[in-house]
Amino acid sequence: MLLWTFFLLAFSAMLPLINPLGSALVFVGLVGPEPPEVYRSLARRIAINTVIFLSIIEVVGSAILNFFGVSLPIVQVSGGIVIAAIGWSLLNENDAHANVKNKQAEMEAQSDAGARDLQEKAFYPFTFPVTAGPGTLVVMLTLSAHASNPMLSKNVLGHLGIFLAVIVLSALIYLCYAYAPKITTSISESTAHGILRVVAFILLSIGVQIAWNGLSVLLASVLKR
Repeated sequence: MLLWTFFLLAFSAMLPLINPLGSALVFVGLVGPEPPEVYRSLARRIAINTVIFLSIIEVVGSAILNFFGVSLPIVQVSGGIVIAAIGWSLLNENDAHANVKNKQAEMEAQSDAGARDLQEKAFYPFTFPVTAGPGTLVVMLTLSAHASNPMLSKNVLGHLGIFLAVIVLSALIYLCYAYAPKITTSISESTAHGILRVVAFILLSIGVQIAWNGLSVLLASVLKR
């Protein structure tokens, strides 16, 4: 049960940030009229890079926080607030494709069009920061700390659930990127608008819940004094 709890938590929290469908719209616009083989090759590399990159952040996240002496409740409160703020921002976007446009602007700013081969851009900027940006890293650090548990079995199951979520999201990234040209012609603006609003509300709720969990521990420790 704990495994699937953290799987659903991580998947729901990262889905609106990674946004495979929205990123695919950006991806096809920047890669251009390339053969399907190029899209599949790039999609495969980006998906693998995403698994490796996010898994490293998830594994070392708790160690980094411990090194700086940051406790789990503090991370839960601050990280939960950040996650809730991101969800609120997405929920109140005036343009259903505003986050997609932001990603496109970010990619264009950090890409040197025509100066490098597309394959050389598989990690930077296609994987980071466009597919998995700073917001995703904050969520991963928060989830990593949230999954940490003194009991070894619960600790392993929590982190394994997050890892499985990363695998599934990376598979979605591959499918959306590999078939990006077809997706751009089949998804309407109203559909993208509806999907974004639903996942944004879920993200907002997750952020509030994580922040409340941390705040409850802090309040309990204060009341015991």
